[in-house]
Amino acid sequence: MTNTTGRTRRGYLAAAGSAGLAAVAGCTGFTGGGTPSGTLTVATYPSWVEGEGPAGPWLKKTFEANHEDVTVEYVTPESGVNNYIRRKAEGAPVDADMYVGLNVDHLLRVDAELDEPLFRDVEGDLANGGAVKESLRFDPQGRAVPYDTGYIALVFDESAVDRPSTFADLTKDAWSDSLIVENAQSSATGRAFLLWTVKQFGADGYLDYWRALEENGITVLGSWEDAYNAYSNEEKPMVVSYSTDQVYANRYDQDMTRHQVAFLNRQGYANPEGMAVFADADAPKLATEFMDFMLTGEAQGEIAVRNVQFPAIPEAEANLSEEFARYAKVPDEPVTFTYEDLKGNVDGWIEAWAREIAQG
Repeated sequence: MTNTTGRTRRGYLAAAGSAGLAAVAGCTGFTGGGTPSGTLTVATYPSWVEGEGPAGPWLKKTFEANHEDVTVEYVTPESGVNNYIRRKAEGAPVDADMYVGLNVDHLLRVDAELDEPLFRDVEGDLANGGAVKESLRFDPQGRAVPYDTGYIALVFDESAVDRPSTFADLTKDAWSDSLIVENAQSSATGRAFLLWTVKQFGADGYLDYWRALEENGITVLGSWEDAYNAYSNEEKPMVVSYSTDQVYANRYDQDMTRHQVAFLNRQGYANPEGMAVFADADAPKLATEFMDFMLTGEAQGEIAVRNVQFPAIPEAEANLSEEFARYAKVPDEPVTFTYEDLKGNVDGWIEAWAREIAQG
């Protein structure tokens, strides 16, 4: 995420605590005996490899240090997963071995638009796959394996507005004209918040709740960046964002009164990210070894701290920096929708919301 300090949600200056780059060789306890040599092409999103201290370069350097004849190359296609859906549909070569940064939306799109598989089932090929928290798994076909997760929450200025405790609070006078939300059509954060309200009020009741929010003076902006920048510029005292917000606030010495985190109904909407091997990968074995490496305890700790997200395996929590452990907030009750819940439903929910709220 970006705001007026120029930082990004996933890329920021990583804490030196869990593992320094000066000591990467051999530090993970992961060995690549029997791994074939060659190049592993990893497709991902830009902030995985760009910005201040992102996870991608650390993983590349550490993996290569334990695999003398392997080179990891990152590619960041402008249209992300859509690039590979289009290439597959056209019969063109995918030209990558794996993708890092998948979510359930991507899988729904893949399955709706392609007749042939874009990704392969790797669940049985991973030595460390069984350690992933069951609550984060979002692919019933075993293609995408979670490596981290974030929780959607409210970030607010406690000097300007009281802490909201429930969804109903946001419709009351005390929180009138206070909240900035993102457009569910164009923002993953906005979509997650919308789904959270569907989870809370049901498919028959969520629009009534949004009507009440609209009557209470919410502002809908196109992207997380737009919304957070508006919040940072004090246009309103509350914004839909991530429960790791205080990690950033602490790192950039910002006033913590403007970076309070609220979980409505003691919940937070979980947004796990996953990785998968392309069905047509040139180096599938190398790709699965890289996935296993990403699920080691130390790599998970680095990913969490550098990505400012929570690890996918419980053991990694011991490898989090003191800063992360102190300032990253976890809801009492994580909630989310499964692939099966969303299939055939989510487009209709978003379209109905857009007609009434975003375009109303």
